[in-house]
Amino acid sequence: MEKPNVTVTDQPPPYSAAVPPGPYPQPSPQPAGTQGGAYPPPPPGYTPYATAPPTTAFVPNYGATSIVITPPIITVGACPACRVGILEDDFTCLGILCAILFFPLGIICCLAMKNRRCSNCGALFG
Repeated sequence: MEKPNVTVTDQPPPYSAAVPPGPYPQPSPQPAGTQGGAYPPPPPGYTPYATAPPTTAFVPNYGATSIVITPPIITVGACPACRVGILEDDFTCLGILCAILFFPLGIICCLAMKNRRCSNCGALFG
């Protein structure tokens, strides 16, 4: 077989001759049942993005102040009513009487019947 005699100095055609000037041509819509690769029609009620009504834009408020809420500080042994006083143990008269009369077991009854009293407001907590 003989190879054709091709010169290396031949140049390819310019790109301007292959591409027509102007915008790209749009494909023509074809019916949905044909083999043209056309897209199916949009569902009823569909609005394209370009025709959607404009939404209200977010307007930042530069003069707003931020409020920082600090968690409450809970002190162990502090009065929940006034938050100033300290709760002290206060034994009831019946508890002290049980501790004296029923000595070994009465002490347990005395500890079970104690009240806690605030040193500032005098509130009782059982």
